[in-house]
Amino acid sequence: MADLGEFDVEFRNITKRFGDLAAVNDVSLQVHKGEFLSLLGPSGCGKTTSLRMIAGFEQPDEGELLIGGVDAVGIPPYKRDVNTVFQSYALFPHMTVLDNVAFGLKQRGVDKSTRRAKAGEALELVQLANRADSKPAMLSGGQQQRVALARALVMQPRVLLLDEPLGALDFKLRKEMQIELKSIQQHVGVTFVYVTHDQEEALSMSDRIAVMSHGVIEQLDEPRTIYDRPSTAFVAGFIGEMNFLSGRVVEADGSTYTVQVADGLAVQGYGATRTGEDVLVGLRPERVVVHPTSEASGVNHASSTVVSKMYLGDQIQFVVSPASGDHLVVREQRENVDPETDNIRPGDTVTVSWDAHAPLLLGTPDDNPVTELAELEES
Repeated sequence: MADLGEFDVEFRNITKRFGDLAAVNDVSLQVHKGEFLSLLGPSGCGKTTSLRMIAGFEQPDEGELLIGGVDAVGIPPYKRDVNTVFQSYALFPHMTVLDNVAFGLKQRGVDKSTRRAKAGEALELVQLANRADSKPAMLSGGQQQRVALARALVMQPRVLLLDEPLGALDFKLRKEMQIELKSIQQHVGVTFVYVTHDQEEALSMSDRIAVMSHGVIEQLDEPRTIYDRPSTAFVAGFIGEMNFLSGRVVEADGSTYTVQVADGLAVQGYGATRTGEDVLVGLRPERVVVHPTSEASGVNHASSTVVSKMYLGDQIQFVVSPASGDHLVVREQRENVDPETDNIRPGDTVTVSWDAHAPLLLGTPDDNPVTELAELEES
């Protein structure tokens, strides 16, 4: 990443309202020069509105928006040093690929030989130089997306904005384009601000991720920190999968704690809480292990009934029901699984366990995001 002391985009207490709804609510954000920053969240969280304000398609109602250290509020889109790639490619069907890429340069008055040379370089970058004379209709969806990317990059913007650019592609092609996009961004060094609702996409491509909900940034951090140390229950539930357990703290010494979830199920972990508090604890599925035995004892062990078992290629996933009544998802790499585990079937009684570093304190039982996330997915 480039010098972290330089910011290409800066939000200072930005608020954007649509009627009574604050789509973006008092958000402050600094995008470092040359970084790949993703705005991640469910529909209606404010990520696209944030992107549109950077582009100039929307203006903030409150706060300051700086691009390259210069106040951008009120500056029209065509005068901003940014360019946008949308999910819809918006290519001119009657033009060749080369002319599509060169179009913006033509609008700027760049002479024909220069703009064709620059467009050719941009197509080399996205590995489409051999399709320069083709029409868009002759290209696959992935190729058309690369043309749209080349058309944006040829303008050499300070910031490239990408609004769900891979959303229309099939799964396999989407994965390939994620690798290409990250490689291109690292090669050209342009600042990317990327909007997506796909958590895996954000985790795999970003230098940092801003997880948004209800118009605010819940957490802004590097992907590993977002995943391993989510700061809120919403982030924990939205990024990856998380098992949530509610209980009361029965022991706490300032650095470790024990939570009684149900009779026969106690969770012990590291963190600061107080005896008597009702808390919400999170367990990642890959941090839980299934043992083909029904003899469970001690903390971080639970006798459970197997509800389902699925093979996920290189992983096995179990859904089990411990005595607490909560379902737990368990996911293990097949190469690490006890051979006896392969013989486990739904209805069997097993023991699940985890180490004391696995549980995460995520607030109170009222913070459980499962209901909220389900409502957001339905909306």
